[in-house]
Amino acid sequence: MQRLFLLFIFILTMQMLSAQAVMKITDKKIEKTTIVQEPVSKVYWRWTTHEGLKSFFGENNQIECVPGGPFEIYFMMNAPEGLRGSEGCKVLSCLPDQMISFSWNAPPQFMEVRQHAYKTWVVVLFQPIDDQQTEVKLIHLGWPEDTRWDPVYNYFNKAWETVLKWLEEAEKKQ
Repeated sequence: MQRLFLLFIFILTMQMLSAQAVMKITDKKIEKTTIVQEPVSKVYWRWTTHEGLKSFFGENNQIECVPGGPFEIYFMMNAPEGLRGSEGCKVLSCLPDQMISFSWNAPPQFMEVRQHAYKTWVVVLFQPIDDQQTEVKLIHLGWPEDTRWDPVYNYFNKAWETVLKWLEEAEKKQ
């Protein structure tokens, strides 16, 4: 079983590296940080489970918090399949109560970039401040040098701020 798992991780890594070989990647990144008034275990739950994601991010989702598992968040359930949200995105890694990383695609309004085989990736780090507060740091990386990706970068530079605000407000909704 462990050999099969390691083989799976190797294949996933090779697929990502082959896609990256086609793209020249910059060191450009988006970094956003917030403080959430919840314990780290609750904030991690919000990012890594079906019900947790639904509590603040998107209309529906499919997530399996294992490397290679889906990390699909659906924002427009009435849109045609493939245009509802982050279809095709995958969990890259997760460490309970510490971090999750996942591949990320472009919204449908940036169709040329969305349809590209290459995806950027997002790392979300969780750091407890005390028993009832958690610092959340989101880093969006892997931006290609190709200028067609610039509007997508600009979009997410603003969008991630909104997502973190939704996360901050999630506890108040329950």
